[in-house]
Amino acid sequence: MTRDIQIIGGGLAGTEAAWQLARRGLACTLHEMRPVRATPAHQTDRLAELVCSNSLKSESESTAPWLLKEELRRLDSLLLQCAQKARVPGGHALTVDRDIFAEAVTAAISAEPLINLVRDEVTTLAPDAIWIVASGPLTSGPLAEEIARLTGSGRLYFYDSISPIVDAESVDTSIAYWASRYGKSTDGTDDYLNCPLDREQYERFVDELLKADSVSAHIAEDNTCYFEACLPIEEIARRGRDTLRFGPMKPMGLDNPRTGRRPWAVVQLRQENLRAESFNLVGFQNHMKFAEQKRVLRLIPGLENAEFLRYGQIHRNTYINAPALLTPTLQLRERPEVFFAGQISGVEGYVESIATGLIAGLHAAEFAAGATPRALPRATALGSLCHYVSGAESKNYQPANITFDLLPQLDEAERQRLRKDKKARHELVCRQALDALEEYRHARV
Repeated sequence: MTRDIQIIGGGLAGTEAAWQLARRGLACTLHEMRPVRATPAHQTDRLAELVCSNSLKSESESTAPWLLKEELRRLDSLLLQCAQKARVPGGHALTVDRDIFAEAVTAAISAEPLINLVRDEVTTLAPDAIWIVASGPLTSGPLAEEIARLTGSGRLYFYDSISPIVDAESVDTSIAYWASRYGKSTDGTDDYLNCPLDREQYERFVDELLKADSVSAHIAEDNTCYFEACLPIEEIARRGRDTLRFGPMKPMGLDNPRTGRRPWAVVQLRQENLRAESFNLVGFQNHMKFAEQKRVLRLIPGLENAEFLRYGQIHRNTYINAPALLTPTLQLRERPEVFFAGQISGVEGYVESIATGLIAGLHAAEFAAGATPRALPRATALGSLCHYVSGAESKNYQPANITFDLLPQLDEAERQRLRKDKKARHELVCRQALDALEEYRHARV
């Protein structure tokens, strides 16, 4: 007997998952709690309502966001089709009219006879059904409690504290130096790349940080966001001129080997485990606008020409510690009939949410048919996103957008051949990803 397939959340991930199941001839129930229960962000009861930006990022060929969208198009994503219908001028980005986009998704889902759209709030996940949890960053309290019960309360987070990530190639290593505090590390190596500031550089940095424009909140925040362990760096700076030097910019135990002296302040860069060739600015979560982050953070010696793969944030976002819980097919390890998708699975961004919804739908269809779900190839953007979500270091886990540093690196011969041509490297990575996706598609037929 076929098990019921239940999807929680009518956002980007949930609607895409439902559509993929229907395309494979499987009936499902899509639960959306609006308008029965409102959220602090949504204005309508339409499915796939965009509450922040109206941009689905770059459409420039051979960029990472383009690659992810191209893979989704080749797998017949409903939401990418709707985005194209709702497209408005936006330069190199895929930008949409929010109303037209949401209306198109709502109409498509409502017209599909295999999708039963129910307006209710789900608070329990019964074991006799297949579930796709795509409840989003504003998951209701009762459902969050149920997820915490299933996963362990310590594995469910309610606020993102995200530090910026920079491309390793853009860090000036003639200024930055490798060192671990007091020479201590887990394996005898120097774990951090350190950017030293003298007193004048530090004072200028603090001045510009305090003058920087902050992001306007799309969703009302409350004070629980600002617990002491993840204060924005600008909030730390407001508490006194030297507070950063005794916090995330503490120089103790980090003498500069080039001078033999301790800097006035230090910004530490930590190499990302599953994000090849990129560095996280440790403890540098902030509320600055992205352009301001670029301006202010480039005042740090060694980061004058930094290329930012992700900017810092602190915001309301319910998500699980996915690497501790999920398989590469987005299933709970302890309950494989439960899939997670969208921001609650530990991804950031509209297209990333659509992507995990599509993947969860594909794998739920396989699971419902009694087959073992087959993960997408690691070489693809879709596969790499799932690889990160399920395989990153769980201790310091932070949700991710798609960037090239999530994808496998080229072999050494190709890297050397193209070491001075980043564009060519990215084109080759994209070509390999799309070839791998085509092999995956043909193997499924």
